[in-house]
Order: sequence, then structure tokens, then C-alpha cells
Amino acid sequence: MPPAAAQRRLYFALWPDKAVRRQLEAPQQDARAACGGRAMGPETLHLTLAFLGGVDGERVPVVEAAAAAIKRGAFEFLLDRLACWPDKHIVWMGADSVPEALAQLAADLSGNLRAAGFVLETRPFVPHVTLLRKAAKGESLPPARPILWPVRDFVLVESKLSAAGAHYDIIGRWGL
Repeated sequence: MPPAAAQRRLYFALWPDKAVRRQLEAPQQDARAACGGRAMGPETLHLTLAFLGGVDGERVPVVEAAAAAIKRGAFEFLLDRLACWPDKHIVWMGADSVPEALAQLAADLSGNLRAAGFVLETRPFVPHVTLLRKAAKGESLPPARPILWPVRDFVLVESKLSAAGAHYDIIGRWGL
């Protein structure tokens, strides 16, 4: 019997460019001043579209094909809301109004992955960028400094966990 294929921890995400990451620093610092916590490094900031979890390495081409089938145009996403999930001690930045293009991108991607046999989370899609972990209560968060994010592509990311924390490698990119 051949050995099992190595599992790879994968997810699809929007990955901000340097300009957007730089703009995320101010609300991140504002939130940290208000409720403490551990700031996420700029190289780890992202918006998850679909989390697959452990995937056999031999199935990665199937995952990539699900992404390649997406036919959506570029759009803009206004990040204008700071919020906290107190039970998870996470402060995040998202939007009061989610663009239809973003909701459709996530829905199309999830649909393609499910059709290919992948099991995904069933909770509602709440587009957000995690700014802080281990934050105290976020009841006193300052108003958000709005950020306009031009979304031109999405990525497939491999998350590698270690004692030092998670490391993310972009292993695929698809234009919109």
C-alpha cells in the first residue's frame, strides 16, 4: 500500500498589497491602544474567502481548478468597521456593507470547492481582516479609519503551523 499523501493546510484569501497593509497599521494601532492584544504582522494580514483545512497534496490541482473556473471582475472593498469577537479575543476590520462582488466571489469559490468534493464551514461569510489576537474586551474600540481596498485578485495560501506561530505561503494567484 503506498504512503498517504502529505496533508497541506490550505485556504483562499484576498491578500492586501503593500499600500493597503500600510493603511491597516493605523486602525490596528488604535485598536491595540484601546484593548491591548497581539498585533498581527503586516505580512499575515488577509481576508479569508474559503478555508479548506487539511488537503491531500495530490488534490491541490483540483483546488487550483476550482479557483481557475472563477470568472469575476475586479472591485473595491471599503473597510470601515472595527469590531471585536469577545469570546475569541479577536479585533478585526470589516465593512458595514459588503459589496455584492465580494459576496459572489466567496459564494462561487465555495460552490466550486463543494462541487469538487470538499467540505467547507457552513457559518455565514463575514469578510474581515484580523488585526489583533488575545485582545481584552473590545467595547471601547475607536471609530474606524476607512480604507478603500482595490481587489484585483485572490490567492491560495498554505498555512504552516509551528511553535513560533503560523507562517503563510501564497502558492497560487488568480486575477479578477
